[in-house]
Amino acid sequence: MMKKLLSVFIFLVGFFAFAQDGPKIEFKTETINYGEVVKGEDDGVREFVFTNTGDAPLIIKDVKSSCGCTVPTKPAEPILPGKSDKIIVKYNMNPGPISKTITVETNATNKPNGVIPLRIKGTVIKKDK
Repeated sequence: MMKKLLSVFIFLVGFFAFAQDGPKIEFKTETINYGEVVKGEDDGVREFVFTNTGDAPLIIKDVKSSCGCTVPTKPAEPILPGKSDKIIVKYNMNPGPISKTITVETNATNKPNGVIPLRIKGTVIKKDK
């Protein structure tokens, strides 16, 4: 009887361990190209849209920028399976080239350690008056 119970327990644990893949994150794009934008005419705000393609709630733990010139904003609540959300990025529009990385820390099982590097690039120009 004890062996039978142990066998059933091991089977159930194995079944549930394989039945769930956990949260998975898929971004529409992991790089946003601002192109050539004009300071004062563009607000510098862009959105990285993503979907939880897994079977458990996705948690965005932290979002960090490679410099203070880029301010990212993350969702506060977990993203349920099949749902989408966004990470908003605001660049301060200093004239010159844009090449910044935003590091997203999640509980996603389809990314190494749940970390995703997002990139913004482009050029900010100052319009002559």
